[in-house]
Amino acid sequence: LTFTLGEELYGVDILKVQEIRGWEKLRELHDVPDYIKGVLDFRGMIVPIIDLRQRFGFKEFEYNPTTVIIILSTADENMMGIVVDTVSDVLSVKQDDLKKAPSMGSKINTDYILGMVKTEQNMIMLVNSDRLVDKDELEVPGILPVE
Repeated sequence: LTFTLGEELYGVDILKVQEIRGWEKLRELHDVPDYIKGVLDFRGMIVPIIDLRQRFGFKEFEYNPTTVIIILSTADENMMGIVVDTVSDVLSVKQDDLKKAPSMGSKINTDYILGMVKTEQNMIMLVNSDRLVDKDELEVPGILPVE
């Protein structure tokens, strides 16, 4: 599933997408990183919501009618939501088409990038949703279980 952040195109594994929702007011949390906007109730599960613009260091952007929350499953059977500007398309990507993300040195964190895919018009950065958030940042009762 591809989506936009500003002028950039990104993608996540469609098999991880549980739902796409319009922007809605969230229950804010205190003492969490700025990019964690709050939580919402998704089918009885409390789900943390991450603003990818802030997570990736983009300048702030006004939430508008095209802003959406993509609810994703994570490797540890939890859920998280990501706030994006717009949802674009569903693309079929072969493993051979996936190129390794370039090494950017120690100053730029590429841990949450799976790789890149070139289409006729765009270069799409594929996001590893399992690495967007450090689990230690979310080990707050009611968000993610403390192990």
